[in-house]
Amino acid sequence: MLFTAAPLDRVFFELGPLTVYWYGVIIATGAFLGLYLATREADRLGLKKDLIIDFIVFAIPIAILCARIYYVVFEWDRYANGPWTDIFAIWEGGIAIHGAVIGGVLTAIVYAKYRDITFWQIADIIAPSLILGQAIGRWGNFMNQEAHGHEVSSAAYDNFLQYLPDFIMNQMTIDGVMYHPTFLYESVWNILVFAFLLVLRKYNPLRGEVFLSYAITYSIGRFFIEGMRTDSLYAFAGLRQAQLLSVLLIVVAILLIIYRRKIGIKEHYKDVPHPPKKKNKNKKKK
Repeated sequence: MLFTAAPLDRVFFELGPLTVYWYGVIIATGAFLGLYLATREADRLGLKKDLIIDFIVFAIPIAILCARIYYVVFEWDRYANGPWTDIFAIWEGGIAIHGAVIGGVLTAIVYAKYRDITFWQIADIIAPSLILGQAIGRWGNFMNQEAHGHEVSSAAYDNFLQYLPDFIMNQMTIDGVMYHPTFLYESVWNILVFAFLLVLRKYNPLRGEVFLSYAITYSIGRFFIEGMRTDSLYAFAGLRQAQLLSVLLIVVAILLIIYRRKIGIKEHYKDVPHPPKKKNKNKKKK
């Protein structure tokens, strides 16, 4: 459908040579809100707040770096012949959430070993914050007019899209053509997953199952929504990378839940392990 609409300004503010974009502000807002929720939950469980804060200090830059590397690798043709500085222009978009999750998981594995706790404990606490951050972060795509779907048909507009706020449909109008706001579909799905995880952890599931449930439920939504997008990263033979990875994550997460229950995992979400006993250095030698 053809419309005429002026897009929202992508710039949050300018101060001399410094330009701050809405994309970065929204991503940062999601990250800080997620940090706040995770630290509160850690405190409620009887863990030290600095456990989460210290982890986030390492995880965020590593996750952003991995997210950008992931995107650039799958979009290499776009950057191969251009200025090499474009590789670092994350304010233009191009951060792949799957790359961020991979970077965050690797960081959590190393950090958990360093702090002498289990990876699953950190992962369970972070999972609701992670999906909430993703829900908020999709609005950064909205400001950049990216992560949208195909052109809106007259039937789709008349049936339900006409009821969306004008500012959303105006922003999804690019060069006079209105596109499906798939960023919105995923944001709404992520909020539903966030609510589900909050309810799930109240039932004190086995340790690790909050995070694994996040992987399953997020991937289900991402699989279907990815099929609607026009800017997908492709793996090979025309297959969408995010859909392949979503299927893989669903299968692996389900198998892990089955396996961990089969081997008799006893620890639950609310269980807090006792710190290892320290040796008494003042003990007299015989």
